[in-house]
Amino acid sequence: MSVAVAGSSSASSATAVVCYCRAGFEPECTQEIQALAQEHALDGSIETDTGAGYVVYNCTSDETSLRGIFDWRHLIFARQSLIAFARFENLPRKDRLTPMLDALAARGEVFADVWVESPDSDAGKELTALCKSFGNAMVGALRQRKWLDTKSRKRLHVFFASGDVVFLASAEIDHSAPWPLGIPRLKFPREAPSRSTLKLEEALFVLLSADERAKWLKPAMTAVDLGAAPGGWTWQLAYRSIRVTAIDNGPMDRALLQSGLVTHLREDGFRFRPRKPVDWLVCDMVEQPRRIAALIAQWLADGLCRYTVFNLKLPMKKRFEETRLCLDIVGAHASDVRARQLYHDREEITVFARR
Repeated sequence: MSVAVAGSSSASSATAVVCYCRAGFEPECTQEIQALAQEHALDGSIETDTGAGYVVYNCTSDETSLRGIFDWRHLIFARQSLIAFARFENLPRKDRLTPMLDALAARGEVFADVWVESPDSDAGKELTALCKSFGNAMVGALRQRKWLDTKSRKRLHVFFASGDVVFLASAEIDHSAPWPLGIPRLKFPREAPSRSTLKLEEALFVLLSADERAKWLKPAMTAVDLGAAPGGWTWQLAYRSIRVTAIDNGPMDRALLQSGLVTHLREDGFRFRPRKPVDWLVCDMVEQPRRIAALIAQWLADGLCRYTVFNLKLPMKKRFEETRLCLDIVGAHASDVRARQLYHDREEITVFARR
């Protein structure tokens, strides 16, 4: 499979892996891609710019093997990972559609849906109107040619990296992020005491499957929230009828305390230990990432919790290296560790682990 380049005399022999990421974290996304490439003995090159909101990895490996290596579910700094089958540069402004339809005809696929996207960046936001109008045109053209079928298990992504560079990718619906740009659209619950509640809600949607949420988040389960005040994360657990012990020297939201599901203890989150094991430990304390990782690892090693979600506040330098080190610390005592830089994260990542 080659990546077609519009306007070129010959098609490139490279395959493009397009990863969406938080603007400003392109270096960490690049390092993650390079680490995977080295692990699988791939030879390729990176394209990106600071603040671009995406990274492109060009290599000569086939599409199927790359999809397995760069699975979005196993990436930390990429919200979405796509294998492009066509790339266009300097398309005619009056007719961007025809060259893309030609590439789709050669591909011979039918899609369940079409997502026309631009980067989650300042420059990408300027392309929103273009993406919307072009999306309408693309959907109409695909319907006319009978290339849309809701029974298909594939989705077409049209990614406007800029006004002049566009990628086409065919994503397997079951193996790609199920939200445009890889960002779940969440609504802030008015009853929640802080916007940090969206961070835990997003973590539960992104890091757990629907089946796992149904099995592992049941009413009457027990939880500890370290660094709980004012209760944004505690609210998500109590909303699911989970009984929470909230640990923080600061004040908790009064309505949460009146719910009958929350017990507030003014104690040090690093020293507190429950009298008996709990189902969940959640933690969003502002502290050095290695100290948090060591704390979580100790809870897992001592059998004090079954599942945990926690944040690691990353340093300004060597963030990828620090991430790997911290995940290794936790992984030594966990059967499963998953991490992602969420949309609601900033200079941090969110991690799920279980014994």
